[in-house]
Amino acid sequence: MSDDDGYAPGFFDRSDPDDDSVFYAPDRLVTHIDDGAIAAVGALYDELGIGGDVVDLMSSWISHFPTTPANLVALGMNERELAANPQAAAIVVHDLNRDPVLPFGDDSFDAVVCCVSVDYLVRPIEVFRDVARVLRPGGPFVVTFSNRCFPTKAIRAWLVTDEAGRVVIVRSYFERAGGFTSPTAELRTPLDGRGDPLWAVWATAN
Repeated sequence: MSDDDGYAPGFFDRSDPDDDSVFYAPDRLVTHIDDGAIAAVGALYDELGIGGDVVDLMSSWISHFPTTPANLVALGMNERELAANPQAAAIVVHDLNRDPVLPFGDDSFDAVVCCVSVDYLVRPIEVFRDVARVLRPGGPFVVTFSNRCFPTKAIRAWLVTDEAGRVVIVRSYFERAGGFTSPTAELRTPLDGRGDPLWAVWATAN
């Protein structure tokens, strides 16, 4: 099944279709959400008991775990950023848009997380399907996102919809990929307009 099946033409187009390795070559040692949203990510990880063998997909120089997992693998695009991640036990440089197959064996991990990066995936169904493969049964895949992004690299559908529409998009990835329980979606920050919103969609591997 192609990622385009069931989605509108141009859904996964981006204004900058060039190789992602060029865009992500410069180091960006910054946080992409505010302190309140970061705290909400960590609180969710704690609430769900994320630990053990964990992959942080599309990671960078920081992962938002209040307690560092026993074995955190940070997978991302910039080797220097990944090497600066103090919580990572191992780093993997891998472009999921070029190759959506994760370089890990079946049933290798207790959990997988993806923080504020899902909007950049152009082959998300393939990626989500492979996440289900590497997860142990019952292991959660937790996807968090806000309203910030690099607009030239986010897919068109993400840019033209609102926050509720983005929740629908991410839920559809879980549902179309298969291999997961029915996803849960929640707003994890207050609706007071004083900070970055933090949405989460997660499901567990069958």
